[in-house]
Amino acid sequence: MKDKIKKTRFLLILCAIFFYSIAFAAAPPALPDPDRIAFKPLSFTPPRAERVVLPNGLVLYILANHELPLVKITAVIRTGSMYDPPEKEGLAKLTGQVMRTGGIEGMTGDALDEALESMAANLTISVQRDSGALSLSVLRDDREKGLELFSRILRKPVFEAEKLTLAKDLKIEELRRIADDPQKLAFREFGRLLHEGSPRGRLSTAVSISRIQRDDLIAFHDRFYHPENVMIAISGDVNRGEAEALATRHLGNWQPSKEKSESLPLPRPQEGKFFVLTKDLTQSIVIFGWLAPAKQDVQSFPFEIIDFIIGSGGFRSRIFQEIRTNQGLAYSAGSFYSPKNGYGIFGAYTLTKSESTVKVVSLLQGIVEEFGKKPITEKELEGAKNSIVNSFIFSFTSTDQIALQQLMIEYNDLPEDYLITYRNKINNVTVNDIRNAAGEYLDPARAIMLIVGNDTVYKEVSSLFPAIKKIDRP
Repeated sequence: MKDKIKKTRFLLILCAIFFYSIAFAAAPPALPDPDRIAFKPLSFTPPRAERVVLPNGLVLYILANHELPLVKITAVIRTGSMYDPPEKEGLAKLTGQVMRTGGIEGMTGDALDEALESMAANLTISVQRDSGALSLSVLRDDREKGLELFSRILRKPVFEAEKLTLAKDLKIEELRRIADDPQKLAFREFGRLLHEGSPRGRLSTAVSISRIQRDDLIAFHDRFYHPENVMIAISGDVNRGEAEALATRHLGNWQPSKEKSESLPLPRPQEGKFFVLTKDLTQSIVIFGWLAPAKQDVQSFPFEIIDFIIGSGGFRSRIFQEIRTNQGLAYSAGSFYSPKNGYGIFGAYTLTKSESTVKVVSLLQGIVEEFGKKPITEKELEGAKNSIVNSFIFSFTSTDQIALQQLMIEYNDLPEDYLITYRNKINNVTVNDIRNAAGEYLDPARAIMLIVGNDTVYKEVSSLFPAIKKIDRP
């Protein structure tokens, strides 16, 4: 009996040793630290679009890709809501919207919709503060008909009265509903405050929309939609000869305007101001902002890194780490840098519960002020550079993106080699460059701060900032 027990124990020990050795052999090796993994330098050069200028001054960027039987056409127009006339704010966007819906010469808006739908074409138009864009995606076999309709929308919209009425009603309802979205309301009002004193800061209202008439749309279109003011990217399953011939047939006889487009003065830095927009909420939206370097400014490269480290870099950013991770005070937190033609905008924001608003304001101020004084670490700098450079490649995932990116270089008066040298310029940014850029632009005395919160928040904040101004929703 004892021998049998000993034998059983011996077998159990052997089995344990056997299974342990299998488990040990199958165990994966320890994973390396991801921050210490070395990779070969990225080598990436996007294909170059061909630039063509038609006799009437219309600039084309053409890039072929025959992988799919699709053609993409995008027109970028030098227009925008910054050109809205006083008391008729909203005209630029209404003009774009009703260009799409309000018919063209010889075709009603409904008939146009049916024609585009029959080709499975996708046509969109958008107008922002400082630009407009009309974009068409169509099958290769429908490229002729598609570009014909595209050109007629661009050149000969008729702005049907009933479509204008519908567009105005929808816009007025949209404005009424902004109050239901505190975050959208906050960023809209922040844009107005940062551009105070500039046409770029004017906002549409129900009253301004109601004043707009069909003749206003016609006049606005005549003023901005002409060949010297438009640039077009054509990409996809079409070669240069085909694209140039198509554009010449449908846009070549488009006559240049006799009037030159005016240029508006750029926004100027202001003295720092604090505002509270009161709304019955259980949370607050806090936004700090400054005017920042333009796209053309060499300091735009350090500022991309500043933005990444302060707030747009996700979990590793200083705002996210301190306000959300360490303190647990924010539902959402981050920063944004928007370099534009002639100027830029930098902002930092948080969404927090009402009771923690004052503390969050103090933390945000401290993070930004510290950035101009305390040097960043080499680890932060290298991490930011790697992320920015690596993500840059993903802006070239399709042929139409590549063609449009190269068009926008000319549109924004950037150096011709901007895309080629971009990664090197990011990689060449030094700690000293960042300190200088932050010191020049992120002056606490010039910060525009907006809080959207309840009356209790207003009372608490006004006790700390006596000069704070209470504003009403426009």
